[in-house]
Parts: sequence; C-alpha cells; structure tokens
Amino acid sequence: MQRLKIHTSEIAEAAKTLRAGDKILLSGTVYTARDAAHKRIFTMLDNGEKLPFELKNATIYYAGPTPTPPNLPIGACGPTTSSRMDVFAPRLLDLGLKCMIGKGGRSPEVVEAIKRNSAVYLCAIGGAGALAAKCVRSLKVLAFPDLGCESVKELQVEDFPLFTTIDCCGGSLFEVK
Repeated sequence: MQRLKIHTSEIAEAAKTLRAGDKILLSGTVYTARDAAHKRIFTMLDNGEKLPFELKNATIYYAGPTPTPPNLPIGACGPTTSSRMDVFAPRLLDLGLKCMIGKGGRSPEVVEAIKRNSAVYLCAIGGAGALAAKCVRSLKVLAFPDLGCESVKELQVEDFPLFTTIDCCGGSLFEVK
C-alpha cells in the first residue's frame, strides 16, 4: 500500500498504477455531480449539447456541498453514496472520465467500465464533510444552479485525503477474499 500525492492533471496516468488500498492526497480540479446533475448531463449528451466541463480525464466527486459560510470557499462537502450514479458511470467512463470519488461499493458494470477504461474509483471518508471542506481552495458553480447543493461545481482541492477502492485491474477493497 502506497501513500501518494497526485494532481488531477496526472490522474489518467496515475490510474494505471494505483492499486486498491493506496492512500491518496489529491490536488487539482474536481467536479461535483450527484443524481440530478447526472440526469441533466445525460440529457445534454443525448441532445449533442456541450457539457459544463470536459469529460476527458476528468474527476467527478459525488457530493452536494452545503451552503458556503462567510469567509470560506465551501460548506461541508462529504461524499454521497456512489451506487446511485452506477446507471450513469459506464457511459461517462467510456467517454473519457478517469476518476470518480464517493463512498460505498459499485456495481459489476461499473467495475468492468473502470477496467475497460483504465480508470479509478476513490473513496472519501463518509461523515467527514468538514474535513473534506478544509481541502477546498475555491468553488465555482458551472451548471444547473437551480439544483442548489446538487449543481455542478468546479472545486480546486489541495491534499484531499482519499483511498483507492477500485483500481483499473478490478482490485477492490469491497471484495472479501
């Protein structure tokens, strides 16, 4: 098990070498998107519209940050249950998504898509939204502001603590052997 500092601009290459159990400190650009945003993103894809961010080599964090307090870039921003996005993940991975961050296990279809696309699934610590917020340097709403906390946001993070939970070979911390 390794402890690595990774920048999101290097996630495509890093995903090829990360293994389940590796500890990560992630820095760079991360996009938040939950269920409602994923539905709208799929509608945009189906209609041939430009997405709010480039999917190629992107990192999506399944989170809906709480309102931003005065003098801070973000409120609490803990992970949401990733399996709710399983219906969307394979297509997004096939379109270039390289990293997903959330909590909990993923379906066999998502694991196969991770393997097929040399991607990675990282987990944040559930219940530690205030800790995650300390790693956010800036926040910008990119799309769907009417969704409130579920709008698509661009976060700049620094040393966000994560664990590799499903790697590009299909190794998983969720499988008991």
